[in-house]
Amino acid sequence: MWTEPKSSLLNRRDWLRHAGGGLGGLALASLLSRDGWLQAAESPALVNPQAPRPPHFPARAKAVIYLFMHGGPSHVDTFDPKPALNKYDGQPPPEEFHQLKLQFTDVKKQKLMGSPQTFTRSGRSGIEICDSLPQLQQCADDLCIVRSMHHEVFNHTPAIWLANTGSSLPGRASLGAWLSYGLGSTADNLPAFVVMHSRPLKPGPGVWGNGFLPAVYQGTRVSTGPTPIPHLSPPTELRGGNQRAMLDYLQDLNRNHAARRADTQLDARIASYELAFRMQSAAPEAVDLNRESDATRSLYGKGFGEQCLVARRLVQRGVRCVQLYHGGDNEDWDTHGDNFNGQNRRMREVDQGCAALLKDLRRLGMLEDTIVVWTGEFGRTPTTEGKNGRDHSPYGYSMWLAGGGIRGGQVYGGTDELGFRPVDRPVHLHDLNATLLHQFGLNHERLTWRQEGRDFRLTDVFGNVVTGLLA
Repeated sequence: MWTEPKSSLLNRRDWLRHAGGGLGGLALASLLSRDGWLQAAESPALVNPQAPRPPHFPARAKAVIYLFMHGGPSHVDTFDPKPALNKYDGQPPPEEFHQLKLQFTDVKKQKLMGSPQTFTRSGRSGIEICDSLPQLQQCADDLCIVRSMHHEVFNHTPAIWLANTGSSLPGRASLGAWLSYGLGSTADNLPAFVVMHSRPLKPGPGVWGNGFLPAVYQGTRVSTGPTPIPHLSPPTELRGGNQRAMLDYLQDLNRNHAARRADTQLDARIASYELAFRMQSAAPEAVDLNRESDATRSLYGKGFGEQCLVARRLVQRGVRCVQLYHGGDNEDWDTHGDNFNGQNRRMREVDQGCAALLKDLRRLGMLEDTIVVWTGEFGRTPTTEGKNGRDHSPYGYSMWLAGGGIRGGQVYGGTDELGFRPVDRPVHLHDLNATLLHQFGLNHERLTWRQEGRDFRLTDVFGNVVTGLLA
């Protein structure tokens, strides 16, 4: 095999690495490239990976804003009121619940803990929503609350992996990566998949990664402020015409080198430099909230609400998937102690932003084809942990969806009278992902990637589209 001669001078690989630093670095370059592999089950050909591609069938949704509540919101304190839980407060669960198989929990030895939260029937639909979410109550007729969610993973880190990638093990592709892979991008100057979070997350950035898919499909972390993407701005000596001249020279070298090789990674890198160059103006503009009216900024408020406003602006500019992570770093929804006050704090942090996002999307006519998802990795037990906490419960919990062809103003499914397990129309996490892909016009069984002799997909070998959620 031919190899480049060794030299005391800077070799080509090192030169590329140093030169790329001014355009976001090679990691950003690879991440944002517009060339690579598309290897769907029915089409193994090489194509432009971020060019728009047709869905398997007509789509109802063009974008998704995924609001992930890190730590596990308590369903019985938010969206699933249980009068019987208050009735039996402080008592062991009735005998009919003793046979439940809950990891690390002997139901017979537990004490039930009622919820001090109050609930109000909201909107024309009359959906019961916790009074600690007063602004979200105003959006009840847009919400499809699923009270029968469940899966099998008890601990935070593997459950967060499962919720984001469809597998409790690291190394699989996230929902946003699968959408980017299946449909490409409609944003010429921004990545197809953007992530925002304000605190460190337990599993780390792999949960919005590309897994075994090409790196172009992983999420790009964006923050508010003058530098939304780190290392994107060039050094002073390369700004203006110098940067364009350097990029043209670099691209000529790359194209000459690529002409003698079948190297899709190099082709992807060539295109990525151009995209990173365009993003230097597009990304700061997209997250500049000063371009919004005072009324709009007031509607969203600060903190999480500002992230929701950025998410709306990004979707307006063609970003396909925006994922917001709320909580993390010991300030999350994981209330093993002082459950009531902890859940209340988290609800106050997100209520205004979530409601503003729904109202603003509807005002702009964007809710028709934008799905909003609100969920955590699991719920919490109806029983007490310690003095006044709740433990993890993936066995039955609540989440909600809105927009993008989802039928609002309804409650789908339900748990038993105490909130342990689904007893009405259970929805597994794989069913949810199959349904989300369906709204984008993607058949979850056809959207695959062959790895080590097996066709992988977001839903593994499970999942059914939940037609009852659809308008």
